[in-house]
Amino acid sequence: MTDPVHIVGGGLAGCEAAWQLVSNGVPVVLYEMRPTVSTPAHKTDSLAELVCSNSFRSDDPESSAIGLLHEEMRNLNSLVMKCADQTCVPAGGALAVDRDQFSKSVGQTLFNHPLFQIKREEVSSLIRENWNQSIIATGPLTSQSLATEIATLSGRESLAFFDAIAPIIHKDSIDFSVAWFQSRYDKGTGSDYINCPMTEDQYYAFINELLLAKKIEFKDWERNTPYFEGCLPIEVMASRGPKTLAFGPMKPVGLTNLNNPHIKPFAIVQLRQDNLLGTLFNMVGFQTKLKYQEQTRIFRTIPGLENAEFARLGGIHRNTFINSPKLLDRRLRFKKEPRARFAGQMTGCEGYIESASVGLLAGLFCLSDIQKIDIPIPPIETSLGSLLAHITGDATEDDYQPMNVNFGLFPPLDQHFKKKDRKKAYSDRARKYFFDWKSKLPTPTPLKA
Repeated sequence: MTDPVHIVGGGLAGCEAAWQLVSNGVPVVLYEMRPTVSTPAHKTDSLAELVCSNSFRSDDPESSAIGLLHEEMRNLNSLVMKCADQTCVPAGGALAVDRDQFSKSVGQTLFNHPLFQIKREEVSSLIRENWNQSIIATGPLTSQSLATEIATLSGRESLAFFDAIAPIIHKDSIDFSVAWFQSRYDKGTGSDYINCPMTEDQYYAFINELLLAKKIEFKDWERNTPYFEGCLPIEVMASRGPKTLAFGPMKPVGLTNLNNPHIKPFAIVQLRQDNLLGTLFNMVGFQTKLKYQEQTRIFRTIPGLENAEFARLGGIHRNTFINSPKLLDRRLRFKKEPRARFAGQMTGCEGYIESASVGLLAGLFCLSDIQKIDIPIPPIETSLGSLLAHITGDATEDDYQPMNVNFGLFPPLDQHFKKKDRKKAYSDRARKYFFDWKSKLPTPTPLKA
């Protein structure tokens, strides 16, 4: 029987890598340290737990690179996308999931596979003496012992940034004589978000409270760690200028106050469904490092949320990632120990689906080595290929920072397109390259009974 691949980390990347291997006949041993060792952000010991938002962002492959990545992964038998589609909740043009049901679906699928085994223990090395292949997918909350080992082998300290979590509110505590259901520009079903309006005076009073509020104090070793620009705490955004939020997550465009259609709100706070039952909603863009008492006090000044009951308050945790352009080759192998690959947010990709997609590629590249079949690197014109290229060499080593997939990672188009047609042109080109690449993929050895 084929030696197992040892995967460290039971998040989205680790689970996706495991699925790509076991579904193609390669046994996997997955190591998850929870509940033996906890993290500052996880609440359960479940596989594929979503610790931040429940949104996988835009599901539109015509106008967004992340939607295109969704499509590419669906075409590669992605476990994460399959379970996301099975547990989705209304979210306009986005793909959002019931976080508990999603995690349960991923876990059950893997546990039911005969080639999958899980061990609940902490791993502190990239590869053990009896391992032939490993995938390190420990994510942004890598344990200190493993992080120290990685830093020692890489010859420099790991880079790090802070990531923040948005509060979740019980729907039945929201005042719908003030708030209303509507999606921006009526996308999706047209009523996928709860909207809380603010007048100009209410908005500026809210901004002032954010700036004066008591915040979580950093430990000495955390003080110089930068935030990821795509997930800034609400109070950090507010500090960048009084109108920053009004042009960001609180922009009022594409919405009409259904309770008072004759008055245009100056700003809007949106809440997105967080579970299939529709009983929980999270505050879109409201990741925060405010102290808990400050969160409840200030967020209850938002019209419609005066009596809000919080299922979860916002929080903050330290995320670590490696300097992938320096440390990894194009097939995600650690240059100083090629038997080990890295996957997921540990590589500096940012976002649930980006993390899972790098896990998918790590699994396929492992499969290629084990079964001696040629699985080529996906073209840079695709979402998968552009993200892989960025984290394994196209980004600058000296100032490498986490990155979501976006059309800026794609090669320029060969001809000029009007701005409104440019994204579709990127998507059309990507599909051509993706399906040509996929058509050349060899058929792995089927699972033997």
